[in-house]
Amino acid sequence: MRSAALLAACLALARGGAVLAGAAELAVQDAWVRAVPGAEVAAVYLTLRNAGAQPLVIVAVRSPRATGAMIHESAVAAGRATMRPRERLVVPPGETVRLAPGGLHIMLHLAGALTPGETVPLTLELAGGASVTVTAQVRALGAG
Repeated sequence: MRSAALLAACLALARGGAVLAGAAELAVQDAWVRAVPGAEVAAVYLTLRNAGAQPLVIVAVRSPRATGAMIHESAVAAGRATMRPRERLVVPPGETVRLAPGGLHIMLHLAGALTPGETVPLTLELAGGASVTVTAQVRALGAG
């Protein structure tokens, strides 16, 4: 019996169980989406906390409410606002990364209009194949 349990644990590790465990180390809080009437895109903001000992890397975002989703970073340089996509977002071990207006955010290319009060499901895909499901609250323009 003990050998069977040990074998099962070894097989789980061989299939990537150790990598997939990273999803359990990522805490997501305060996820919300800004609803802008008539907009084809919407920004998602949230707070990420890595409770693990290894960096966690978000490599993609998906949502059934969007035809596409990307991690973006907004900045102001020389009085000019810019926004650029990021291929990945690293959450260092033991640290918190905040996605907030004017900085990092997830840009959704909407498949339909958002209504304040509803929720939007998101899947954050991590390097190594793990994923974390998040529910973001839709807030009216000016709220947040």
